[in-house]
Amino acid sequence: VQLQASGGGSVQAGGSLRLACAAPGSIFGLYIMGWYRQAPGKQRELVAVITTGGVTNYADSVKGRFIISRDNAKNTVNLQMNSLKPEDTAAYFCNAHRFNTRDTYWGQGTQVTVSS
Repeated sequence: VQLQASGGGSVQAGGSLRLACAAPGSIFGLYIMGWYRQAPGKQRELVAVITTGGVTNYADSVKGRFIISRDNAKNTVNLQMNSLKPEDTAAYFCNAHRFNTRDTYWGQGTQVTVSS
């Protein structure tokens, strides 16, 4: 299963970026989709997830700034990142996880760099 992430880049503090992740149609409707991030020297951490029913959950550090959404027609999950801060700098990874199973898939990381 291949998850294709896109949309990373460099931006100044206060700016915005939008990440997208395309998943195969065979899993998109069955899996919780999410974004995680990993900064150098740190563990990978949850950023935001969205269930098949559209229920969302966010890390406290991004609440009110980031919005996760899923486009069921395009089998994509998006992460709109606003009011970016230097501490948001990390590699961002798309994830698909089937609830109550060990089935999980990762996309390749996409780098987000926020300068002060």
